[in-house]
Amino acid sequence: MFRNSRQFDADPFTDLLFNALLAFTFLFLVALMFLNPPAKTGTINPKADFLISVTWTDNSPDDIDTWVEGPNGDLVWFKNPQASLMHLDRDDRGMANDTLLIDGKTIINPLNQEIVTIRGRPPGEYVINIHYYNSKSLQPVPVTVYLAEVNPALKVLHYATLILERVGEEKTAIRFTIGTDGQVSNINTLEKSIVQVGKI
Repeated sequence: MFRNSRQFDADPFTDLLFNALLAFTFLFLVALMFLNPPAKTGTINPKADFLISVTWTDNSPDDIDTWVEGPNGDLVWFKNPQASLMHLDRDDRGMANDTLLIDGKTIINPLNQEIVTIRGRPPGEYVINIHYYNSKSLQPVPVTVYLAEVNPALKVLHYATLILERVGEEKTAIRFTIGTDGQVSNINTLEKSIVQVGKI
């Protein structure tokens, strides 16, 4: 018994229709990708020109404070978190404020970090000091100070670790000047006391 071999031949119209359907599907997927670009996870867009980060040993119970003096003598510190265009965005008190209650469980954040941002470029000199405010360990504390220009692009201006030996000690971490053209110059670490003990 012989079968007609022509019934297994592809129909040109069906092939054309199938290929057109594939092409439309491909174009639809490409258009969908451009309409919904993938989310950029972990992208931070800080509304600041300069970022100052002060960190010390994880899980340390000791309290280190950041003080920043602006061009007009304005001071930013934990009791005055905003002055001019300077902002203390995070005040860390060692382990005192590092616990969170999530789903009925106490979670400890081991990171000790203070953040100050400067949201503009007022000309003049800036002084960044660190102060050993309180101690529960009664031990010297290594403190890392990071200063970066973040607008228009990230540029690290200073990175150093200083040792605070005892409660009450104050050290100048960095001084720098912003010119009238907005450029940074005269980066140095000459000591200048700005902590006002009577205010603490």
